[in-house]
Amino acid sequence: MTHPTPRQLDEEARRELDKIKRRGQPLTNQERMAIPPQEMPAQDPVARRRTTSEVALGYSEAQAQLEAMRCLQCRNKPCIAGCPVAIDIPAFVEAVTEGDYASAIAIIKRNSLLPAVCGRVCPQEVQCQAACTLTKVFKDPEKAVSIGRIERFVADWEREQGLVEPPTVKPATGCKVAVIGSGPASLVVAADVRREGHAVTVFEAFHKFGGVMLYGIPEFRLAKKIVEAEVETLRSMGVELVPNFVVGRTRKLKDLLEKDGFDAVFVGTGAGLPKFMGIEGENLVGVFSANEYLTRANLMKAYEKGRAATPIADSRKVAVLGGGNVAMDAARTALRLGADEVHLIYRRTEKEMPARVEEVMHAKEEGVVFHVLQNAKRILGDQHGRVTGIEALRYELGEPDDSGRRRPVEIPGSEFAIELDTVIVAIGNDSNPLIKQTTPEIETNRWGNIVADESGATSLSRVFAGGDIVLGAATVILAMGQGRQAAVSINRLLAEAESDRDSAEAG
Repeated sequence: MTHPTPRQLDEEARRELDKIKRRGQPLTNQERMAIPPQEMPAQDPVARRRTTSEVALGYSEAQAQLEAMRCLQCRNKPCIAGCPVAIDIPAFVEAVTEGDYASAIAIIKRNSLLPAVCGRVCPQEVQCQAACTLTKVFKDPEKAVSIGRIERFVADWEREQGLVEPPTVKPATGCKVAVIGSGPASLVVAADVRREGHAVTVFEAFHKFGGVMLYGIPEFRLAKKIVEAEVETLRSMGVELVPNFVVGRTRKLKDLLEKDGFDAVFVGTGAGLPKFMGIEGENLVGVFSANEYLTRANLMKAYEKGRAATPIADSRKVAVLGGGNVAMDAARTALRLGADEVHLIYRRTEKEMPARVEEVMHAKEEGVVFHVLQNAKRILGDQHGRVTGIEALRYELGEPDDSGRRRPVEIPGSEFAIELDTVIVAIGNDSNPLIKQTTPEIETNRWGNIVADESGATSLSRVFAGGDIVLGAATVILAMGQGRQAAVSINRLLAEAESDRDSAEAG
């Protein structure tokens, strides 16, 4: 399947935009609905299989304006209700139609600290875009206004124009807040708490900051320079960033409060404990969790063979077990690391895959072979303990389970073998257990997630939590939404403490 080049897409959008502007009349809703959805420019699939540079190239200015003109500016604004941080989507989209990108990004940043990130990796198709009126009019989810792509355009415009400015910080209050982890929830908390004048220290277990955005999401989906720019914004605000600091080992959580003088703590340590299937052969050489595989590739740059900070398997035939975005990331990374064949094995059908449609499409274009209604029964190895393949089973779909998806049911006697040298398990993650293990007073649920109320408060006084450590593996924007709420709660707590202190001094 061939796609138009970025230049062709831009030229086509320019022609359409010129026709609209020459008319000089406001568009009717019928005319807006007649504008075709703008295709995202992307690298050629064959060329990109061996490069780590970003696959989706972003809208041109003409494409962004034309796509924004498709918005009907609905009175009830259903897209806002679908956004976890309630961005005023119609307002920023309308600003784009007028070419006022500065206003557009200013509107987004009232609610979102990471628009360049969210515009790239958030599943808008099941959030704000799912609520778009155009999906109901056309009875087709692909007809929704591409809100995320427009958001990415204006965020990139701001950065490329050199207009990014750190938020204003109020005068120092004398209060100190510790933020554990540096993923999306933590970055939002650090920024929002720092804005109020409180001293903020971010403690990160790794040697680089950005959490899952840095170690989990590959360069070809989210350029590391974008994450690094957001981290630098925090640094310019006066946030202290401490690497190689494992709270629970380097220092216990309660010590931060009781010995180190922090007035509040936010826990955003994520879902970093990989799940395995519990099948025979998972301890063989050549079996990886997707977490380990992607961390080696993304954080340690294992694709730079001969210069990388960490080694990685030199694989020829790879199987990835799973059907989510992490599975797609692992499969596409394996191609870029030189694999001849990559097989993605999923026990339901493609319709039930939790991965984004765009990621599935990109994986297929790049040559990942999909095996649906199949799953590994056991991993096979040789006398040296190395992977030689898997024994797989075929499945059929039964009745829906708790997730609402039809349950996969084994077909007895359907076993068959696939020859492989590497197996990557990408079936999800559990929450990081270290805080719970070293802070037994903090309440967790049966999955090990920290229990936090709507304000982000945990069972421990002055300790708040959000993101994947609370939600389980979720999205960047959902984590940000929780971070924003926790920051509101922390700022309120500290404001009340300041008021009480002032009253006591006055008395």
